[in-house]
Amino acid sequence: MYQFVTGPLAWLSFGIFFIGLIVRIVLYIRGLDWQADRVTYSVNTSYGIKGAIRSIIVWLIPFGTRSWRVNPGFTILFFVFHIGLLVTPVFLQAHNILLKERLGFGLFTISDCTADFLTIAMLTAAAFIIIRRIALSEVRILTDWYDYLVLAITVIPFITGFLASHLIGDYQFWLILHILSGEVMLIAIPFTKLSHFVLFFLSRAQIGMDYGIKRGGMKGKGLAW
Repeated sequence: MYQFVTGPLAWLSFGIFFIGLIVRIVLYIRGLDWQADRVTYSVNTSYGIKGAIRSIIVWLIPFGTRSWRVNPGFTILFFVFHIGLLVTPVFLQAHNILLKERLGFGLFTISDCTADFLTIAMLTAAAFIIIRRIALSEVRILTDWYDYLVLAITVIPFITGFLASHLIGDYQFWLILHILSGEVMLIAIPFTKLSHFVLFFLSRAQIGMDYGIKRGGMKGKGLAW
């Protein structure tokens, strides 16, 4: 079972993940109405690029935007959750050992203690995000079973990985479940809201270009609104 989930099934999962994301990116770009969006993408390009880069950077910085500053509690939860979500699996020592065995190279790794800290912090943030969705009426009304399903797909690999790494219960069971749940998440990313980890950059770049050309660097240059 272990050989299957770390072999053919893993390759299938990564294939769906990468191909699916490429398709989502292509569909997003092709779906832009280059006239209705009222952005001169092919003219005034330098202004657009500056606006796109600025838009992405300020949204990647905690409290870098007014929206982040208005909701400081959620901002902290958001960044703790996403830092743990991204850093832990990519730089986990065990994952990079497997990567080196299969592909011949590995990345910089974090210590097991750091990985545990990030995992616990991420799961704690996830718990508070769920509480927030339930407690706040303005968030609850926008939340349905799909949102909880996506969140479950996201956190289960971390829960099972933590249990397996600390030998809590049946190690083999938690290990297989950890690998399977991780592969489910990879497959789900192109088809669910989880694709925002790539589409975020595209949408922020699009908005940033609009502001950079129409409401920033090009303002007062005689360009029609």
